Amino acid sequence: MSIALTALGAILGLMTLVWIVSVIERDASIIDIFWGIGFVVAAWIYFYFTEAETMRRYLVAGLVTLWGVRLSVYIFWRNWGEGEDYRYRTMRAKNPKLFPWLSLATVFWLQAVLCWAISIPFLQAQRAPTPQSLIWLDWLAIIFFVIGFTFEAGGDLQLALFKRDPQNRGKVLDRGFWRYTRHPNYFGDAMVWWGFFLFAAATPGALWTIYSPILMTFLLLRVSGVALLERGLRETKPAYRDYVRRTSAFVPWFPRR
Repeated sequence: MSIALTALGAILGLMTLVWIVSVIERDASIIDIFWGIGFVVAAWIYFYFTEAETMRRYLVAGLVTLWGVRLSVYIFWRNWGEGEDYRYRTMRAKNPKLFPWLSLATVFWLQAVLCWAISIPFLQAQRAPTPQSLIWLDWLAIIFFVIGFTFEAGGDLQLALFKRDPQNRGKVLDRGFWRYTRHPNYFGDAMVWWGFFLFAAATPGALWTIYSPILMTFLLLRVSGVALLERGLRETKPAYRDYVRRTSAFVPWFPRR
């Protein structure tokens, strides 16, 4: 428990520093850049304070770092020069004087607590001394991670390249990964987190950590991901409605005619 609380304190400290910068810059959007970094911090704190010499321990720390750094770099690049996200602008407009303190509690500290809670499978996977060698669940976890990371990073790259072409303004991306799912990046993210859980599930008494990928998948589907994005796209892009009719919402599948 002390290791977990150390990670919680570190993530809260990181997000508080980011909040201070956001107040100075008047841009709460920078929290999005540090979402992935928060998990990297947690993973390496667990790595430092645990002593189990297993390949699983190194794999989890390394793969979390790969996932988190890639996500943070991508969001930093994507948001550069774009100004504050409309979600935070709306919150700021409703309570301009109280917004800094409201954002600290409801944005920065809330995401810190969520990040910490979702990261617990990292701790379970890294501290367990057995099994020492990788078992079939570990290999399944690696497969889940590779598939998920490919969909997430590949989907982000394809979308970025699509948006860079001015001829695509107002159009809907329906090629590549986006041909088979309307949200390949969110689907990939969910797969990655089920992979991290499988690393924990390979150790004794770890099935209780299944709440982590369930919570992350729920957030991606119903809170900050699919539901939020589709609401805006249906209103701003008429062609998106036809795309919805023929394309799977989340899990990749062949498009309907």
